[in-house]
Amino acid sequence: MVHERIPPKTPNKNAHIESYHAIVELECYQRHEFESYQQAYEIVSQFIQDYNRIRIHGSIYDLSPYEYMEAVKQGVVKPKQVKV
Repeated sequence: MVHERIPPKTPNKNAHIESYHAIVELECYQRHEFESYQQAYEIVSQFIQDYNRIRIHGSIYDLSPYEYMEAVKQGVVKPKQVKV
């Protein structure tokens, strides 16, 4: 994997990451008042775990990432193609 930087003021070139950060802000940061770095770390870490395992994603057949991965392995759903 190669880390690339996008030009300033061009969020459309990094839409997936921009979308993810908007979701984290809306569903995590705005719902909590953190009293310490440790508390923030724990809450945000738990949100990321839930996002990656439990939260339903419309872009993958309304399944959680874990369910999607299992469905692909079992041949129940067709893998989504990633556009580059």
